[in-house]
Amino acid sequence: MSAHFAAFSFVDRITAFEPGLRARGMFAVPDAIAAFPSCLVAEAVGQLAAWVAMEKIAFRGRPVAALANETTFHGEVRPGDTLDLAVEIEHCDDDAVAYAGWASVGGRRVIELKDCLGPMLPVADFDAPEALAERLVLLRGLGAVPGRFHGVVAPQVQPDATTPGDAVSATLTVPTAAPFFGDHFPRRPVFPATLLLDAQIGLAMQLAAPGAKPARMTHVKMRSFIAPGQVLKLEARRSDAQRIRLSAETDGKTVATARLELTPTEAP
Repeated sequence: MSAHFAAFSFVDRITAFEPGLRARGMFAVPDAIAAFPSCLVAEAVGQLAAWVAMEKIAFRGRPVAALANETTFHGEVRPGDTLDLAVEIEHCDDDAVAYAGWASVGGRRVIELKDCLGPMLPVADFDAPEALAERLVLLRGLGAVPGRFHGVVAPQVQPDATTPGDAVSATLTVPTAAPFFGDHFPRRPVFPATLLLDAQIGLAMQLAAPGAKPARMTHVKMRSFIAPGQVLKLEARRSDAQRIRLSAETDGKTVATARLELTPTEAP
């Protein structure tokens, strides 16, 4: 099976579509995979927004991840769950798309995104415009065959220095080849920002108190593309008991920053 529209695509069907304004969709999380982390749920919401944005400008451009002011984690998604996706487009033109969105499972909201902004880049640099247009027709019609996604192998992360209770760092080596590059993107492979964020959250949880969980991520900013084979230096640094600053660097340059807020630890 081709990796295109399979290895890293999280919209099975678009159930409602108001051009340039909003959309509703769904994605059946395969029950055979090991896990479906919250960052991939956010990816699914972003992908639905991308379909609305690309259609609005006749597939001249596609949005790429750049800014997400607030992402709230309300609950976990498990293999076998079906995501109900929704996006509201606040602004869209050939330069950028601004949107908000959310995902639910069985009527229970599991994630919410606010104040997201994706700059538009020439779509032909990343994928075939005609293939994307045909795919949207399928998604708005019968929908794609579910179960295409077979999970993502986590990138290699090696622990580095640790300041007990204050900071932890690690080195992430982006693979030179992986199935998700066939979907992200066929003409220009880019390491997905959501996989980076998932690794950063995992690092940050080393500083969390027992029982604490990710509650909200704010001020997410992707400063540049991450290419296959790049080596990233990740750092998580505590601001206070419930807040952790995240950063990623390569070749001495910052490529991503974010802030993670944790739920308070429940008293025994």
